[in-house]
Amino acid sequence: MMKQYLVLIALSIFTFGCEKNNPTGYTIDGEAKEIYNGVRVYLQHDENGKQVPVDTAIVMNEKFQFKGAVDNPSFYFVTINGVNGSKMFMLENSEIQFKVNKQDFIKSEIIGSKSNDDLIQYQADLSKLNEYRQKLIVDYQKVNQQKDREAIDSMAKIMTSHAELIEGYSLKFAEENPDAYFSLNLIEFELRKPNVNVNTINKVFTNLDENIKNSKKGNEINEKINELFKEKEKLAHLEVGKKAPNFEAPNTEGKTVSLEDLKGKVTIIDFWAAWCGPCRRENPNVVKIYEQFHDDGLEIIGVSLDGTPRQKDPKQAWLQAIEKDKLTWNHVSSLNYFNDPVAQLYNITSIPATYILDESGTIVAKNLRGVALENTVKKLLNK
Repeated sequence: MMKQYLVLIALSIFTFGCEKNNPTGYTIDGEAKEIYNGVRVYLQHDENGKQVPVDTAIVMNEKFQFKGAVDNPSFYFVTINGVNGSKMFMLENSEIQFKVNKQDFIKSEIIGSKSNDDLIQYQADLSKLNEYRQKLIVDYQKVNQQKDREAIDSMAKIMTSHAELIEGYSLKFAEENPDAYFSLNLIEFELRKPNVNVNTINKVFTNLDENIKNSKKGNEINEKINELFKEKEKLAHLEVGKKAPNFEAPNTEGKTVSLEDLKGKVTIIDFWAAWCGPCRRENPNVVKIYEQFHDDGLEIIGVSLDGTPRQKDPKQAWLQAIEKDKLTWNHVSSLNYFNDPVAQLYNITSIPATYILDESGTIVAKNLRGVALENTVKKLLNK
């Protein structure tokens, strides 16, 4: 059940339109071998991460049935009293056969829903990509133990390329399946990510079949894309290729310093905080990169977003985190949480966040971590 919820959260599930050329309702014919007469079966709809009961059926002669109608293909669950887990699937107005696997309910078979078939295919493809990712990790660990720098760099590039493939697979699936309403679901998922590439998303959306684009959910997504284009215009000065805005802020000693004072051949502006768990876990990677490339011209400016009301002494927490994590680069902060002027200037809404600048102060990349950050720094320093 938890695995299915993770899939549901990862996809950020919402319903989507399906108005044309569809049956007026659905019928779910269940085959429930080894389930006793009188056992209740529940059809539930996901609403904000909760399974809300929609209908109940009774097993008779190892069979059960649900009938109804949905406005749009949506994610539903089936649960059965006395059977562990729940089965997530996409329900649409069609004739659906539901074959219960009592021993492993998640593996129950569903036939008759095109949108559910698309979901199954998407999950299978993504599973294969993740399996190969695990193999790459094992291979990288092996070459890393051998301390063969050339082999390590080669594997790092392969891992980065594969990570990008996984990251972009939702849009790739949607692009290759323009006639699938499920593709709208994936596009909506992409729209909810931070720092979305609205141009790429719009291209994929534009190429969908007309009846899908013109559905109710299609129109909603189109409106969201238009809103993102408007937001993009407002933040154009922060795009890759633009000159990074200069700023002044107090350092750990209270002295005002500026970006122009601190930047190097390559500069990382690192937005973080002592209270931010993901930031602290990423710090060892940043330390490694700094120690490796500082002598070649890499500078890092840590911008702390400490100052949350929950902190009794934000400055002390900030200074202790710097010392504990061995962050030996430049640090600034107004200790004003997300109201920090530098954070607002750079439109920081979540952390960790990074801006990577070249020698001229031009933004060349954003929000890189680990191997991707290291490779970018190496490239900029011609290493």
